[in-house]
Amino acid sequence: MKLHSHDDFTPLREIIVGSAANYLSHERDVTFELFHHENLTGFRSDWAYPRLATTRGTAPQSWHIKHGYAEELHEDVENLAAVLADLGVIVHRPLPLPPNADPIAGLGWQAAPTPALNIRDNTLILGDEIIETPPAIRSRYLETRLLAPVFRAYYGAGARWTTMPRPLLTDNSFDLSYARDATTTLGGPTEPIADPQPSPYDVGFEMMLDGAQVLRLGRDLVVNIAHANHLMAVEWLERHLQGHYRIHRVHRMADNHIDSMLLALKPGVFLARHAGLRDLLPEPLQRWQFIVPPQPDPGAFPAYDDADLLLTSPYIDLNVLSIDENTVLVNEDCTGLIKTLDAAGFTTVPVRHRHRRLFGGRFHCFTLDTHRSGGCEDYLS
Repeated sequence: MKLHSHDDFTPLREIIVGSAANYLSHERDVTFELFHHENLTGFRSDWAYPRLATTRGTAPQSWHIKHGYAEELHEDVENLAAVLADLGVIVHRPLPLPPNADPIAGLGWQAAPTPALNIRDNTLILGDEIIETPPAIRSRYLETRLLAPVFRAYYGAGARWTTMPRPLLTDNSFDLSYARDATTTLGGPTEPIADPQPSPYDVGFEMMLDGAQVLRLGRDLVVNIAHANHLMAVEWLERHLQGHYRIHRVHRMADNHIDSMLLALKPGVFLARHAGLRDLLPEPLQRWQFIVPPQPDPGAFPAYDDADLLLTSPYIDLNVLSIDENTVLVNEDCTGLIKTLDAAGFTTVPVRHRHRRLFGGRFHCFTLDTHRSGGCEDYLS
């Protein structure tokens, strides 16, 4: 058991696959609304539209997930783990969330916890170091504790284990400019997040960053920054990693995560939502090949009604997982993407994942590579 992961494309040896056990509801408060605001209130398309009026203050609303969807999600995640094991990858798993888990609480707030499903978010693996990143959603505040047994085992085998400063997550911890600025969103104007409530624990803006905002390319890290909370966290990373990694800031490639916009499939090749992303990248990366698949097919998604909360755009299927520089796990329903990658010379492994729009993630989100064979290479020179 060895922690060694510098990229997302060299041969995969070990991985953690998240757990969907007892994913029963979404805890909707201002932190949830802010994180998902583009898709909840601003993505103007036939497939995503406003679902709920903006919540105010710290009182959450529990949004029930239909039992059938939760069961099918669990089946698909377990199947993903089995597919990876069949491909010869060592698969580790987090602790499952108990069915009646007690609420978690911070200073001035309380939330029902979520399972450790989208585990790419709250952890960043850099070489032999585990970095727990500062969460932006209250219900996910203790999510990495479900990964603690796996992290402890890697630590026991010699890995370094670091936790970035934890935010208080009061309403006023958040820079609201991104959500309030209608010109910055990918999908069109959004309804503003209104009325943050004062708290005796307010300390001003706090650092927040998800590991999925970081594109790992050996010694180079491309990090998406959409607002002041991200910027504070990136400044911490730059100090912490000084002399070991080069950090390249990109400005508002997405509201949060970069990995449904842009993924490196191998050195010199990106999978990209659109070719315009080239202009946001450092000059050496602008020379890479950009594979842009066709627009998502509406028929590739289950039909939902107004009682079902959509958390991602239809482009979520770009969130693929590479086994090596030639082999890519792709949603079996995303035939256009499969044909595009096949034509580009990749070997695609179709895997079922039905309700990716309801649970905010897909194969790259659900996993955390802990051992790939590649080193801390310089892919930009």
